[in-house]
Amino acid sequence: MTAMATSVAAVGSTSCVLRSGASASSSCRSEVPGTALSSCGFFRQGMVMPSERLSGGQLQWTCNNWRQVNATYAGFTNTPDYNPTSSDVTSSTRPQKILVLGGSGFVGTEVCKAAILQGISVVSLSRSGRPSSSAPWADRVTWVAGDVFLTDWDSLLGGVEAVVSTLGMFGPNDQMERINAEANILALTAAKKAGVQKFVYISVHDYNLPEFALNNGYFAAKRKTEQEVLTVFPTSGIVLRPGIIFGTKKVYGIDIPLHLLGEPLEKLLEATSTLTRPLKNLPASDLLLAPPTRVEDVAAAVIRALIYDYYNGIFSIEQIKDMAKE
Repeated sequence: MTAMATSVAAVGSTSCVLRSGASASSSCRSEVPGTALSSCGFFRQGMVMPSERLSGGQLQWTCNNWRQVNATYAGFTNTPDYNPTSSDVTSSTRPQKILVLGGSGFVGTEVCKAAILQGISVVSLSRSGRPSSSAPWADRVTWVAGDVFLTDWDSLLGGVEAVVSTLGMFGPNDQMERINAEANILALTAAKKAGVQKFVYISVHDYNLPEFALNNGYFAAKRKTEQEVLTVFPTSGIVLRPGIIFGTKKVYGIDIPLHLLGEPLEKLLEATSTLTRPLKNLPASDLLLAPPTRVEDVAAAVIRALIYDYYNGIFSIEQIKDMAKE
């Protein structure tokens, strides 16, 4: 059994894929310094199955056609072992209606499309309203043209159970602060007040940049919003940190095939990952070594996070790709 553990800002996750008919055992203790295991769920085709707790903090299960084992980490506790109960088991709760901020943009349209194909009702808020797409799914989205700072949030969020924000921009520092931070934080506050259950934020990979770079301009504003997401929605806030996003981008009605560059680059970096791994610890090395992210994978990860309650925290490029495959 292969296990993976990550930790970002005291939030982490592990995933194990088991073969059909296999049996396995795994320690349910945190390997993230300063944290303790807060929940552990074993999932079989979307169903939650109980686990048997043995001595020494071990969990053992026998599975038939199991899909994935997930665990999430929370803050430090002095309790040496965690004893799961029925109230700790998570399940799928597909939202009936979501709001996508920036829904007419490159990433936003893909999120809207993926949600509609999953049977989720979608409202999009963007300056331009409906995009130029004539695809049938676009007719099923409620396209609202408006400004985040001027919109009637009470009306917009009526019946909405989850919000997905794709808001972001490059430009002068004051504009990046206004859009990347202030606009998103305003939406967060409104969503919480309206009783929205979940908030998903599309952020950006940190590219292993030094702290002084992350504390300025574009990245600083993004990080400010990330912190607010996890503060306002501590158990149901999701931050996705993709790399450079590629796909087919429509600009003024013309399809720009970004995948012609993104796909070969993705394959090259995957093929050379073993050789370049020692360089990963070098400051800013990911500017060259971090793989790009397919826009379809970002959208699929968003939908996965919306449907399943066990997703919470910050997710890296690799984790986004894993979510999209599930």
